[in-house]
Amino acid sequence: MLKSARKQEKDPEGRMPLVEHLRELRNRMAKGLLAIAAVTIVALVYSEELMQFLTKSVPTCAPDVTSNGGNCAIVSFNTLMAPFSTTIQLSLTTGLVVASPIWLYQLWAFVAPGLHKNEKKYTYAFVGAAVPLFAAGAYLAYLILPISVKVLISLTPEGSANILSLGDVLDFTLRMVLVFGLAFELPLVLVMLNLTGVLTGRRMAGWWRGVIMGVFVFGAVITPTTDPVGMIALAGPITVLYFGAVGFSLLNDRRRRRNDPDAELDDDEASALDLTPETVGAVESVSAPRALPEQATGEPGGGVRRLNGYDDIT
Repeated sequence: MLKSARKQEKDPEGRMPLVEHLRELRNRMAKGLLAIAAVTIVALVYSEELMQFLTKSVPTCAPDVTSNGGNCAIVSFNTLMAPFSTTIQLSLTTGLVVASPIWLYQLWAFVAPGLHKNEKKYTYAFVGAAVPLFAAGAYLAYLILPISVKVLISLTPEGSANILSLGDVLDFTLRMVLVFGLAFELPLVLVMLNLTGVLTGRRMAGWWRGVIMGVFVFGAVITPTTDPVGMIALAGPITVLYFGAVGFSLLNDRRRRRNDPDAELDDDEASALDLTPETVGAVESVSAPRALPEQATGEPGGGVRRLNGYDDIT
């Protein structure tokens, strides 16, 4: 009965009213939140193992060694509520990341019916490429983290102890993973802008000097190491991905020009016109109509009614 009543609420074209859309959004949000809550509970159980995994990049001191100088560090909690708040933060973050396939699918299932076929195709391609790129950037960040942490700790002067807050270490680790992962998405964004007609491959190719300079400066800032290893480890793959995006965009522009010569024209740019004169055929005779339709008598001969020698048009 409930299903039949919902079917009757649809209009003749099969579209759902606003209430049905809100009900569907509520159900899909509930499914996504349940998935996040379930993973968060599991992360709470294994929170200690997760903390050890994420703080593995810190060269911790041995139990009988006091931190002195830049050799090692002691990871600690600085406040009374720090163990509780850090555990909750880590568990929620793990729940959001691990359960992302479920809640992203629920979001996609709600939005997909309103998209066109080509928009769905672009979305599938974007998601299919974004996930491995982000994972590659996150893995690269995890590999660079030990080098970055050692360099930062080595700056500690002699006679000073490195006592690091576990919350700060986790924040630094997550920030590096997110920054590296999002940086690897830059070439994919350029490709999507080219597919939608916003950017051309020629324009992106003209930016190569500024892009390379910006990428290496970004790599030097985000990887606080004194040697160029960390900078090249981040800037090198992004540069290769950028030129790959430029090559793809150039090929796509060539395909677009082949299918539609006017595809790359701006809205206020005129297309090329064929101004070659054509031959004019024989002139056809056209009978001239009367100046006023009221002058016609409607007789077969088409005569004009006259009064005292003048046309009677009244």
